Amino acid sequence: MIHTKVRCREITESDVDKVADLLTRGFVGRSREYWIQGLRRQAFRPVPDGYPRFGYMLDDDGTPVGVLLLIYTARKIGEETAIRCNLSSWYVDPAYRNYAPLLTKIAQRHKDVTYFNISPAPWTWPIIETQGFRAYCRGIFFSVPALARAPRWSEIEVIAPHAKEIEGLSEMETELLTRHARYNCLSLVCRTPKGTFPFILQPVRMRRGFIAPPAMKLIYCRSAAEYAECAGRIGRLLLRLGKISVAVDSNEPIPGLVGIHTERRGRKYFKGPHRPQLGDLTDTELVLYGP
Repeated sequence: MIHTKVRCREITESDVDKVADLLTRGFVGRSREYWIQGLRRQAFRPVPDGYPRFGYMLDDDGTPVGVLLLIYTARKIGEETAIRCNLSSWYVDPAYRNYAPLLTKIAQRHKDVTYFNISPAPWTWPIIETQGFRAYCRGIFFSVPALARAPRWSEIEVIAPHAKEIEGLSEMETELLTRHARYNCLSLVCRTPKGTFPFILQPVRMRRGFIAPPAMKLIYCRSAAEYAECAGRIGRLLLRLGKISVAVDSNEPIPGLVGIHTERRGRKYFKGPHRPQLGDLTDTELVLYGP
């Protein structure tokens, strides 16, 4: 069938309800409420000037028949402001699949933007690589932080969603932690004689067929070494919350931690001028939409 009225355009706020319907139809197991919550969060978050707020859709006479959600964020790298884009959920109705390349072509046209994909299915890895993407993360380290020794004279603080300032952190990191606390993440600060270290964690949604103890995902840390330094203190806090394991993006086992490294899942790709930092999944689909 030839669809003569199909065009690719930016998603606007007036499209949100219909886009949520399309995504609910395309992703079995994800409720409409899941998509509405994430789209609302995208509607109210800051977006760099000149970039789409939600992403792009295939429009057939006013009806969304394909969608690619994009999450743009500005980041300071030294003196430079870099733009990164999380290529999020992608779906096209079967009858319109021949138009699908329009979405990816338009979405990835900015050469100065770093595009990254944090949730590619294993069967798509070879396809993504042929599109010029490179893996920056090849696996996950499932750590058991409570088995690490807690630093002496250390303390841990849970950050409230509307905290005005956090002792020992910059204004930028303070805003980062409080913003993610408002996204229902667990934002923490660990203070040790070596310094003040920020962390953001999120409960993990267990997939069918994968058995693991109650776990959290490490959404943000400055480095794996800082996480290892504070793991014992973090682990004791998490035990009180009924959580045992913390999943950390990693290309190898993390020194100083007890756990298991796997490359069967967790691969992440990027294309563009700035390689993403391991341990930084802030302002991504995982946070805005949930695990």
